[in-house]
This record gives sequence, C-alpha cells and structure tokens, in this order.
Amino acid sequence: MTIYNSLKNPRFLSQIKVIVYPRKLRNKSRMAGVVSTSDPLSGLWQPPLLQKMFYGPGSVEKHLKSCLPSAESKAFIITGSSLANKTSLITQVEKALTAKQHAGTFSKIGQHAPIAQLDEATKAVQEDANIDTIISIGGGSPIDSAKAISYRVHEKTGNFLFHIAIPTTLSAAECSFLAGYTGADGIKTGVRDPKIGASVIIYDAQFGLETPPKLWLSTALRGLDHAVELMYNPTATEAPSRPLILSAIQTFFEYLPQYKADPKNEDVITKCQLAAFTSLYPMGLNIVSGIGLSHSLGYALGSPYGIPHGITSCLTLGKVVKLKAQNPKDAAQLARILPYIGMSRSGDDKKDAIEVGEAIEDLVKRLDLTTDLNNYKVGKDQVHTITKLATGGKEDGPVYDSVSELVKTLW
Repeated sequence: MTIYNSLKNPRFLSQIKVIVYPRKLRNKSRMAGVVSTSDPLSGLWQPPLLQKMFYGPGSVEKHLKSCLPSAESKAFIITGSSLANKTSLITQVEKALTAKQHAGTFSKIGQHAPIAQLDEATKAVQEDANIDTIISIGGGSPIDSAKAISYRVHEKTGNFLFHIAIPTTLSAAECSFLAGYTGADGIKTGVRDPKIGASVIIYDAQFGLETPPKLWLSTALRGLDHAVELMYNPTATEAPSRPLILSAIQTFFEYLPQYKADPKNEDVITKCQLAAFTSLYPMGLNIVSGIGLSHSLGYALGSPYGIPHGITSCLTLGKVVKLKAQNPKDAAQLARILPYIGMSRSGDDKKDAIEVGEAIEDLVKRLDLTTDLNNYKVGKDQVHTITKLATGGKEDGPVYDSVSELVKTLW
C-alpha cells in the first residue's frame, strides 16, 4: 500500500495539518492562534513588527547607518565563519559603522545554530550593557541566533535588541519571530516572541553574489516550502497572506531556473530575495505551532543528521504535497497554485494538487538538487526515529503510519 492511498479517511490526514514545534518553543508563546476559514470566509491577520525593508544592489552601504535606532546606538554583528573568512562582506559592514557604533563581531555560528556557540555569542553581547542593536548577516543560523540572543537579553534586562537582518540566503528566517537552535542533545528547539523578529531587513543583491549557487538554490526551496505549506495552514489568511504567497511561488518557479543559468544577474538575485520575503512574511504573527509536515520533517532530519534545511525541503516538499492532496480541504488550497506555475486547473482539486507536487519535484530536478538520505549517510533503521520526531512523539496510529510511509521513500 503506497503513501498516497494508505489513509482512506480524510479526517486522519487533516490531523497532519500542523505538526507541533518543540515543547520549549510552544510554551514560550504569548499569542493565541485564530483559524482562518473559507466557508464562511473569515480570519484574523496580525502583522509583524517589521519597520523597514530595503532591497536592491548596494542597499547595505546606502542604508545601514540610517537604520540604527539612534545616533548613540551600539551594534553587535552575528555571522558565520564562511562569510567572515571567505568573503569581504563582514568587513564591509564593520566599516560602514563608526568605531563607536561597532561593539563587536561574533563569527562562529555554525549550521543549525548549536547551543554552545549561541551561549558564547550571548555572553559576548551581554558584556556590554550599552549594546542596543544586533545585526545578523547570513542564512537562517546567524539570523535565528540573533533572535535567540535578543530573547536572552530580554530575559536578563527586560529589553529586546533592535534587530537588523542582512540575509545572504533565501531561507527567509528574517521574516519570522521564531528562533530555532540545536540543543546539546542534537534536537532543534527554540523560542518565540514578536519582538525578537527583525525590525529592519536589508536585501542586497551584492551580498547574494557571494553565496554559492547550490546553497542559494537549495535555500530557495526552503522558501518555496514556506509558501506552499502556508497555503494550507489553518491560520494563514485569505488576505494578505495567500495572494503574497502565490506571488512568491510564481517568482520562484520563474526565476530560479534563470538564476541557475546566470547566478551573477543582480536583478534575478533581487527577484529571488523578494520571493523569499513574500514566502514567509505573510505569516504575520498568526502561526502558533508548526507550518506544516514538510517543515516538521525538516526539523527531524536537519540538526539530528546534519542535513541543511534547504536540502530537507528538496527531499520532502513534493512528496508532502502529494500526500496532502488526499485531504479535500488541503487539496483545494494547493490546487490554487497550479496557474501560478504555468499550468491549467482541471477542476479536480486532488488531481491538481498532485500535479503541484510533481511540478515541485520536477523543479528540484531541473535545479540539480535531487538527492536522498543515502547521500547523508542516514540508515533506513532511522525511519522510526525520524517519524517520531516529525509527528511530535507519536509511535503508532494512522498519522504515524502515513508519515512513516513517506519517510521510507526518502532513500
């Protein structure tokens, strides 16, 4: 029995709609979710606390200093070793600040933000009580680390740090108020608060030029993952969320192949950055648990097995969409994607949603991102562990069984 017909009752599939975040993250929430409905059409959208979003080549040089909350502000930079050691980007940002404005730089944040490095960075920031701003530069790990540091500073002082994010990938961590990091046990956990999100985001195509093409493309699939799973998330709203999300999906499908053909085209880079923004920013403050099953599988595969989240999305998203197509409500939302990726709807939501999943898998193939768990030395004996992590601790039952069948196809 295949994963696509393993569950005949749509009620069970609907239980997979939102897989929970780790308990620690959930308990830190201060917000209540409101389910948006299609019949009747109703919901609530709560906007993030973002103040400014700049985009275009040279934006960092043009706007960074003016983004500081005051003339007396002191900023601390959080980044990873690759950007610090292999590019001139961090030096450029440091030089854009005056000596008084630049309080220091921590450049040892690793993949999935290990807690030991987060602790070290937090200590460095807390040594100077005059630091009021944190500048994150890089992908999801430095950006999430900056958010977590702000959360910790608030716990100690009562004040959050003003967060300026300069992304160099398309994972869109700058657009959320969630901060994920890896605990000492290797499991992803985190904290959440609207005030740890970025107050300013600067998308600079010249910074994107320094990102290796495979990393850029795979993190774009993470951005696509956000957008696709938000389409069926019960707290995503009909406006402004879904129109922006559909725009992001359309842009990714149109411009990622163009980027692959010409990774130095700054206009294409900017288009991709804006697609990343609109893939997750429309979430607003609504989401109080997981975005969807592909994300939950990403957390189960990512830090425990050392797999980048962009790659986990390449592995799981298309398969998850085809599974979700079995649920009529989810299929109805996923089928709406089809015209935005150059295909026509048939009127059969299930069939159309499956075509969306197949189109995603084809895009992954065209971008040369096809892979499997064998390439990351994950044994098939890990099916139970991965499934349990992805389903919030379930060890049996219809939800566990369907996810387990999906996991078995990742080799």
